[in-house]
Order: sequence, then structure tokens, then C-alpha cells
Amino acid sequence: MGDVERKTETVNLRFSPRMKELLRIAAEREHRTLSNMIETLVINYCESRGIPVEPGAKGASRAKKRTTTTTDE
Repeated sequence: MGDVERKTETVNLRFSPRMKELLRIAAEREHRTLSNMIETLVINYCESRGIPVEPGAKGASRAKKRTTTTTDE
């Protein structure tokens, strides 16, 4: 069974009900899954803080392409 690189990793997170609802709303507005929204938030955070993000990192290119600005008043 040698070294097989996994395409994804599993991470278990705990959120308060309010945080989960906020994540769901944000993901819905961006037309993303919850997991893709979290990836996007992490990538954007790293890029804004000068933390190198591998060019081929999953979601790296989609993070910028799919981000939209919406204002609800």
C-alpha cells in the first residue's frame, strides 16, 4: 500500500449553533458548501496575513473567483 497522497483530510469541528448558522448563511450567499466556505475563509485569512498558500491548494483559485459582495440592509 505505499505512500498514497490523500486528496482531502477530515477535520471535525465544533461550532455554537449561532456560528454554524452564520457559516450557513455566508456559504449560501456565496453559493458554496460549508466545507468550501471554511476553506475559502482560511485561504483568505492566510493571504491577508502573508502566510504562503500553495498555488495548487484546494480551493485557492476558487476562493477568489467565486467571492461575491452582497449587501442586505
